[in-house]
Amino acid sequence: MRLKTLTASAALLLCALPGISQARDTALFLPFDKVVQQMLAEKKLDGSVKFYLAGVQPRGKTTLVRAGSVTNKKTNAFNKTDEAACEWALQSALLTLQDAARQANANAVTNIVSFYKKNERKDAKTYECHAGAVIAGVALKGDLSRVD
Repeated sequence: MRLKTLTASAALLLCALPGISQARDTALFLPFDKVVQQMLAEKKLDGSVKFYLAGVQPRGKTTLVRAGSVTNKKTNAFNKTDEAACEWALQSALLTLQDAARQANANAVTNIVSFYKKNERKDAKTYECHAGAVIAGVALKGDLSRVD
């Protein structure tokens, strides 16, 4: 009797595994400036480094300091909306880019593109985020620059 119960339990578990192993990977395209403005208002960003998506030109002379700075940030998406998890991951990415800019003596990150799985996606208003059941991720690539 016990063997039948164990066999039935094992069979049920094996039937459930394909559904569990097929992780959700939803691509979202969300407003970039909303998160930047929120971080500035909350003083998470100090404003010393400006962020410009590809297609948005900064005012003034731009000098490239270092091209192709990449950040890839993930966050726990459990018990969060996809949008909230994506915003959290973008905040981490922006903080990393801000630190990289400061270390390179740059005051801007220009030509920012989404770089998820090393695929560039340019958009002058949105960033790409991939949300799953337990993890959300944002990858960005941008140029560290000085804008006068």
